[in-house]
Amino acid sequence: MGARRQLSRREFVELAAMSAAGMALPGVLRADPPQNPVADAGPPGGGSPNLEVVPWEVLPFPNGQVRLREGVFKKQMEINQSYLHMLPNDRLSRMFRITAGLPSSAEPLGGWEKPDCELRGHYTGGHYLSASALMYASTGDDGIKRKAGDLVAVYAQCQKAHGNGYLSAFPEEFFDRLRDGKPVWAPFYTLHKIMAGHLDMYTHCGNEQALETLEGMAGWVERWVTPLSDEHMQRVLEVEQGGMLEVLCNLYAVTGKERYLWTAKRFDHHAVFDPLAEFKDELTGLHANTNIPKMIGAARQYEVTGDERYRNIAAYFWRELTSRRIFCTGGTSYDEHWMGRPGRLGNEVGQNMEECCCGYNMLKLTRHIFGWTADPRAMDYYERTLFNSRLGTQDAHGLKSYFLPLGRGWWKYYNSPFHSFWCCTGTGSEEFSKFNNTVYFHNHRSLYVNLFIASDLNWPEKELRLRQETNFPEEETTALTLRLERPTSLALNVRIPYWVAKPGAVKLNGRLLPVFSSPASYLTLDRTWKDGDRLEIELPMNLHTAPLPGDDSQQAMMYGPLVLAGLLGDEGLTEANTYLHSDTTPGGSPVPTPEIQVTESNPNGWVEPQHGQPLTFQTAFQSGNTPVAPLYKVHGRHYVVYWKAGASSA
Repeated sequence: MGARRQLSRREFVELAAMSAAGMALPGVLRADPPQNPVADAGPPGGGSPNLEVVPWEVLPFPNGQVRLREGVFKKQMEINQSYLHMLPNDRLSRMFRITAGLPSSAEPLGGWEKPDCELRGHYTGGHYLSASALMYASTGDDGIKRKAGDLVAVYAQCQKAHGNGYLSAFPEEFFDRLRDGKPVWAPFYTLHKIMAGHLDMYTHCGNEQALETLEGMAGWVERWVTPLSDEHMQRVLEVEQGGMLEVLCNLYAVTGKERYLWTAKRFDHHAVFDPLAEFKDELTGLHANTNIPKMIGAARQYEVTGDERYRNIAAYFWRELTSRRIFCTGGTSYDEHWMGRPGRLGNEVGQNMEECCCGYNMLKLTRHIFGWTADPRAMDYYERTLFNSRLGTQDAHGLKSYFLPLGRGWWKYYNSPFHSFWCCTGTGSEEFSKFNNTVYFHNHRSLYVNLFIASDLNWPEKELRLRQETNFPEEETTALTLRLERPTSLALNVRIPYWVAKPGAVKLNGRLLPVFSSPASYLTLDRTWKDGDRLEIELPMNLHTAPLPGDDSQQAMMYGPLVLAGLLGDEGLTEANTYLHSDTTPGGSPVPTPEIQVTESNPNGWVEPQHGQPLTFQTAFQSGNTPVAPLYKVHGRHYVVYWKAGASSA
């Protein structure tokens, strides 16, 4: 495959603006449908009828069984909730109606949803439905359920007007261009978002009309891909297609209809999958967020078929990325691509670092890895990415980032309310609707506490309610209180993160237990629990450095799981370069950043905490003191994450 470089979205728009004519691709051979049925089995998370061959070792609880309590995550979810309510349905559905030949007098949206953008519909008919369905499942907000349900009804009318199962905010002619090799901006990418939004409305809200519309769309896709030879289809797959493989596997799992699994297999991208199946990293030059969703699709293929090849693809990719292609935040990509060699990211520091969609999709993939293995290291990665790559990418009004700069002197910037609608606006709207979905996992007699987020769990099968009270990461403790109808034998597993600085402490009903566990493991307490039992866990944090992979002269500082940022003031920051309409970066220049001096005797000594002020730090023993704070808290400031480090003789 080699180190080829795919076009960024920005470059593609520039290319598509040129009216270059493409040559029609040959090939009309019909691919045969699958011959062997898949056996019935239960899916991760439950559902019916569902066809799952590979059950997860541990399962997440449905969103409705976990509710967030007061804290940073609940606050950020509520900000996102307000943003979803603020967007008017008539504007969201405008281009779907017009494309279907139905009238609309609503004002058009802008950015990636404007009437001439080739990705229009990805947010309004896709991400928005998914985010709303997840928000309902996470909060019980009937208003957002009704609002999204009204959109589903409008989209069903649009599909009926098309008359052939097609549904999008752009015409079918885009798919003609895709088939014929002419420039077009990722129509299957947008179609996936619309299909996934409808599936989420069915699975989380019980909306039967959404499932009916989705099956109509899947039938249209089947008819589109059927005439294409394998060679022709592989050329189609060179254009970004989002999670088509995943959503079709999910639809098969929900309905049991083999045709959807056959259609899913048409989206196997051999040029990407084949090297990974042989445990080869040939990712350099590829567009990152084009390919991470394919790995989620591979994971789903493994789960619904049992084919170990797809597990190997997904698991090797995850290990390779999380060990050799991520920044200190857990995010990945530079200018949307994997640019450097594995483990050598020294030239990838600047403004266009880690596209936010990558963090979102890596968290989705990590849930599969953890579900198969219950490996605490997967949750260590999940926590790092959640706190650093996801939590700090929304402002106080629910607006989202596209890139997360980690270099020196840059700043965070966000979409505008009605004139951006980037891909990361969409994945952010989803992420900030489901902060409760990974806090706890379980199997038949074990409960896993993965994340330290204030929350309530209801496990009716065990007649158990658990309350987690914590102000983490402002404090280094969490407390778990169990409410039980009767004494219950249960293994309670509490994650002891990789970053724990020294042996922590565990108290049961106020009594110190002579047990703990090593970092990157689970502390397991297997006993008969009684109503009112209370477990208190102390998780000491400390400062530790995270050099840029392949370049120790560029260093970030972390405190526990938190990436820290040096604060460099707000000079030159305006609404115009903080809230963008269409461009994904504001341009401009970074402010100067001091170089830090590091000593071999105390490599972490260049930052010190401010006593009495939680999560407040400053540089130490430098020519000048710079305030330092967790990256997720930084807004409206220039900042530095990867400092340039020089040696000091001190």
